[in-house]
Amino acid sequence: MCRSHKNIFAQLVDDVGKKTLFSLSTLNGEVKGKFPYGGNVKAAGKLGEVFSRMAKEKGFSKVVFDRSGHPYHGRIKAFAEALRKGGIEF
Repeated sequence: MCRSHKNIFAQLVDDVGKKTLFSLSTLNGEVKGKFPYGGNVKAAGKLGEVFSRMAKEKGFSKVVFDRSGHPYHGRIKAFAEALRKGGIEF
């Protein structure tokens, strides 16, 4: 997970194989269509919903959530809670 003032970026990474399985950000059409500004809590929640749906479609239900040292509040918390609500365990 990476965040900037304007957007949030999330990746599903295979640490053993050292490759990115897929990535998604608030610049994605599905998220950006509803939230033109991706740097707020609502956009982070929507990104979590879309990310969890895509992860489940690819067969992933358990992940390790790495918040990259960011405090667990605001956009990071909204993204994580949306993942949990979408059925992803960490």
